[in-house]
Amino acid sequence: MLNINNNAAHLKREILVRIAKLQLAGKLEEGVHYIPREMAPSGSQPVRCCIFHDREILRMRVMARLGHSVEDYDDEKKLAEFAKEALERETPTWPMLTVLDEACNACVRSHYMVTNACQACLARPCMMNCGKKAISISAGRAHIDPEKCVNCGLCMQNCPYHAIIKIPVPCEEACPVGAISKDEDGKERIDYHKCIFCGNCMRECPFGAMMDKSQLVDVLKHIINGKKVVAMYAPAIAAQFRAAPGQLEGALKQAGFSRVWEVAIGADITANKEAHEFEERMGKGDIMMTTSCCPAYVRAVKRHVPELSPCISDTRSPMHYTAQLAKKEDPDCVTVFIGPCLAKRREGMDDEFVDYVLSIEEIGALLIAKEIDVGKIPAEIPDTIPSASGRNFAISGGVAESVKIRLKNPELLKAAVINGLNKAGMKQLAQYGQIQSGAIPKPEDCPNLVEVMACEGGCISGPSVITNPKVAAIQLKKYVEAGSAEK
Repeated sequence: MLNINNNAAHLKREILVRIAKLQLAGKLEEGVHYIPREMAPSGSQPVRCCIFHDREILRMRVMARLGHSVEDYDDEKKLAEFAKEALERETPTWPMLTVLDEACNACVRSHYMVTNACQACLARPCMMNCGKKAISISAGRAHIDPEKCVNCGLCMQNCPYHAIIKIPVPCEEACPVGAISKDEDGKERIDYHKCIFCGNCMRECPFGAMMDKSQLVDVLKHIINGKKVVAMYAPAIAAQFRAAPGQLEGALKQAGFSRVWEVAIGADITANKEAHEFEERMGKGDIMMTTSCCPAYVRAVKRHVPELSPCISDTRSPMHYTAQLAKKEDPDCVTVFIGPCLAKRREGMDDEFVDYVLSIEEIGALLIAKEIDVGKIPAEIPDTIPSASGRNFAISGGVAESVKIRLKNPELLKAAVINGLNKAGMKQLAQYGQIQSGAIPKPEDCPNLVEVMACEGGCISGPSVITNPKVAAIQLKKYVEAGSAEK
């Protein structure tokens, strides 16, 4: 996993901060043109061939942060025009991802390479275990014939010196469903029919070529225009800041939101409903039920393991129930979900109660632009305090545990957790699908509740987090212990 502390992430944040500052000052259209020049000034060390190419790529990055697809890029069109269109936009546009060809490195296809650590040893396990006879030894070193190699990786696995390494295509390697492939020019393309919007490609591309289209301009427009804009922050967001309960509420209000809801309240509703649904399903003799709060997982099943679809809980997500509460309190409010997840942005487009979805990167940029330090904000006591188990939805295993403690007979529950939808996780899903369809016999230890998190570790490891997941897990634990009401 690419560490969150990297130059591509810093670049993204800087663009978002600059856009937010300009918009808050009422100068977005007139000032956005200068962002590439200010970020790549004359005399600075270019990343690409020259400073002018860097600026052109920055122009396209700014486009994406304004909410546009860079596939629609017109080099004769000024950024001010794109900014004007963003400010006039009524709803976010599809798709949520956009691929910046100019930044894409057009990586060569994934392959294995012999390094100079090779000792041309007597045992030669790399050559002996290659079923395609693709390895030969000459000039004191192993060589791989690319025409014969099928990229099975057995040579790498058997080398005692670790002299053979895999050269991956990071975005393709990270995609668990094969939704990314090269076009005729060697550039990466996303098949949105296959894509589950897990965000792995966006997180893992070291060139920042896979980009999400921001909705920050849209949300700020409503705040500036005086509308009642309601923030709904996911439990994972509290783990991104070193803050006590109530401080994030205060910070978001200072940022311009009229009301703040903690989505852990919606998580309590989801857990209550899923516990009741589980008891009903088991009473009917169902084989298993799976959780439904991770939209990347739900889409993965519907697109790639349809035989498992009957097992997905009919209960809606915490985001949905929180937005429903917000709209019930004020039908005219603008609801904004804040989370670490790209798939939630897709879910939000289909949810009748959710107007916008912001990432933690976007809300972090807004707080920086307004010079708000969450840790220094006086805590606000919310009207409703969620349970500890509701807040723990943010970590892997938290949903299953939350359901368990609400059951009348918790000892009947046999839970399993798929901790991350990588390629191995997708194989697990396929196996459960075969059990459900009757293609393979139900094993004795088959779980009757399966929790699936697309991100390893849970939502605290989402593709848009700004805090190391290990640190976030510790922070979330402190947050939960500082003030929760178990129900």
